[in-house]
Amino acid sequence: MEALILSCGTGGGHNAAGYAVKEELERRGHNVKMLDPYTLKGNYIDRLIDNAYIKLVQRVPLAFGAVYELGNLYRRLPFRSPVYFLNRRMVPVMERLLSEKQYDYVVMPHLYPAEILTYMKKHGYQVPKMLFIATDYTCIPFTEETECDTYVIPSDKLTREFVKRGVPKERLLPLGIPVRREFAQPYDRLEVADRLGLDSKQHYILITGGSIGAGKLVRAVKVLARRYHRDRTVKLIVICGNNRRLYHKLYEQYGERHIILQRTEQMPDYVKLCDVMVIKPGGLSSTEAAVTGKRLVLMTPIPGCENHNLHFFTKNGMCRGVLTPDIQLVKEVDRLMKQSDDCEMIHRQHAVINARALEDICDYMEQ
Repeated sequence: MEALILSCGTGGGHNAAGYAVKEELERRGHNVKMLDPYTLKGNYIDRLIDNAYIKLVQRVPLAFGAVYELGNLYRRLPFRSPVYFLNRRMVPVMERLLSEKQYDYVVMPHLYPAEILTYMKKHGYQVPKMLFIATDYTCIPFTEETECDTYVIPSDKLTREFVKRGVPKERLLPLGIPVRREFAQPYDRLEVADRLGLDSKQHYILITGGSIGAGKLVRAVKVLARRYHRDRTVKLIVICGNNRRLYHKLYEQYGERHIILQRTEQMPDYVKLCDVMVIKPGGLSSTEAAVTGKRLVLMTPIPGCENHNLHFFTKNGMCRGVLTPDIQLVKEVDRLMKQSDDCEMIHRQHAVINARALEDICDYMEQ
């Protein structure tokens, strides 16, 4: 099989899902190319798009929420969105890319490439089979105006929402969100601790704000570090992603007592080792926690799709939700630290989230 994966860096989850599919298909012997389509345009367009998103989310998350809600309002109109028409400018470069090789599938864990190929499809261009992967627990604005052959959605519990928004039911495939194989694999805690160079007898609270280090991490670390200041059996593991300013700030304050990291390729091991995870409700990071089976607190959602992720997880009993990192966060973490790894929350995660989503998606593509 020849597969092309198109994604963008507006949030690390889209790329993470794409890379997971790429690794699995290559493991099975298929040829896979993955790229950000905007790199083909030149003039640093890809960086401009990614940086605009990151700065907006980090500095003015409420503004991002307003833009998201504006999209929800616009989708009620009988017109195609500005996103669709802006992406038509990508058609010439995308046509050249598709003419270089005969692809069997184009996999898109991001809306923008789906808009590009939809425009091409509607205007008579030949395009491969289009598989869209939804990476949040909701039907995000303008998904319904794309015309993909298949839409992989996170859960059959979301089928009604996608159909209501206008996505044909027969094109929906409720297989789940794909995450790296390592998250679903059985593990020995002693071996994991040894790989990380950490003490398996310690208790760990993993805190992360996703790839961009968003979600009021400074405040969350402050209240939890204060709570466990005298308890030497508990350490915080804080992963700041690509946010170097955040990393240096937290390392200076807490580096001697706790573990402060930047972006890491060992995320599956840190998830496996921790006793409790405290994260913002990104679609990918929440799924990684649930696939591994972790006592989970979701906090400070970025307004928009992360509100829907938080709602889905809390409604289905798969996490505790905290809107602001204050005393309530401390109480929830304390409660979860006292629970076993056989608690009801983890049972609900295993019941609702498909840990084999990655394999099932690739099986479908091979068929």
